[in-house]
Amino acid sequence: MALDISTKNISARVSDTINEYLRVLKLARKPTREEFTMISKIAGAGLILIGVLGFIIYLLVTVLPGNLY
Repeated sequence: MALDISTKNISARVSDTINEYLRVLKLARKPTREEFTMISKIAGAGLILIGVLGFIIYLLVTVLPGNLY
């Protein structure tokens, strides 16, 4: 059984996808300064948390095996 892909089907899907993107862009708005500040704080806290966890894992992997022997 061969794949039955028609250009109408592909163009319709692309058109539908573009229309969905345009609808979302029409609903979107620029965040207020307070919203932007809050999002920035949360993102910064997440970055710091992931960095600290990564550093702790790094220390456990490098320091702990050396002290076991």
